[in-house]
Amino acid sequence: MKSSVITGTGSFIPSITKENYKFDKNVFLNADGTTINNPNPIIIEKFKSITGIDERRYAKDEYKASDLGYLAAKKAIEDAKVNPEELDYIIFAHNFGDVKKDAIQSDILPSLATRVKHLLQIENPNCVAYDILFGCPGWIEGVIQAQAFIKADIAKKCLVIGGETLSRVIDMNDRDSMIYSDGAGACIIEAVDKSDSGILSHASQTFTKEEAYFLFFGNSNDKSKDKDVRYIKMHGRKIYEFALNNVPKAMQTALDKSGIAIDDVKKIFIHQANEKMDEAIIKRFYRLYKKPVPEGVMPMSIHKLGNSSVATVPTLLDLVLKGNIENQEVKKGDVIILASVGAGMNINAIVYKY
Repeated sequence: MKSSVITGTGSFIPSITKENYKFDKNVFLNADGTTINNPNPIIIEKFKSITGIDERRYAKDEYKASDLGYLAAKKAIEDAKVNPEELDYIIFAHNFGDVKKDAIQSDILPSLATRVKHLLQIENPNCVAYDILFGCPGWIEGVIQAQAFIKADIAKKCLVIGGETLSRVIDMNDRDSMIYSDGAGACIIEAVDKSDSGILSHASQTFTKEEAYFLFFGNSNDKSKDKDVRYIKMHGRKIYEFALNNVPKAMQTALDKSGIAIDDVKKIFIHQANEKMDEAIIKRFYRLYKKPVPEGVMPMSIHKLGNSSVATVPTLLDLVLKGNIENQEVKKGDVIILASVGAGMNINAIVYKY
């Protein structure tokens, strides 16, 4: 039996920093177009206290999501020291494709994975490139699919990318626009013989009966704007409650399947959506095992990088592995959990041993 091992990681963090105070001139409106009574400084301060976000990153105008994904993939390939021509699969997780600055259409023809393969100049036709749409958990789901290919002896080396330019699909009249950011993260997953490292177990779920449209595409809160242009929208309170009720259970399912004890989990890399929500999820997860939350178990990047959807978990993992987050590290033999929740509504978790 071969193990599915992450042999390299990479990330690309865009260079444009947008601090909270730069939203002070925005005209924030309610969903029905009415004026919000609170002044912007109070709106921004409340936003920060809930989400933990001080600033976020936006891509330069000339970069699209596939470009960010390529730059992250290149670093992961170099980190893993693999020949790109030997890749069996390139899996690119995103939600909105390539969106040019000030454009009103998403471009996913050809697929973003195809574009990355082109940018990497891979000639091997047996390197299959495809995209995955799975909301914010897309990168983790791509890793799960790569493991399935390896288990089935269909693949030996896979590149999994998560990339997004959410700054191109936000409604600047919506307070929620302050959450989103741009970025990309990637990893190489390889089949390794006789290794005690690798993916130990996973759990994935999709909830659609009531939850399908908790995240959706909708018109601007400014009703005078073009009704043919739509933006990312969400029912924040419903998502918060859904995540708290369901993500800890999925993490428990994955951990119990792995046979690893809760005390042996060293780090939890959770989707960077909202600091208070993430803290509450982790607290409920440990409560399932009647345990307190260990100090420092949850690395965070949301304060400076915001919510870049599919890119948050691979970026955070890469930053910690490279020693770029203070007081956080992963050592050989450590067991970690990767977990996410997002549009669908989808949830997933992976238990992984380094």
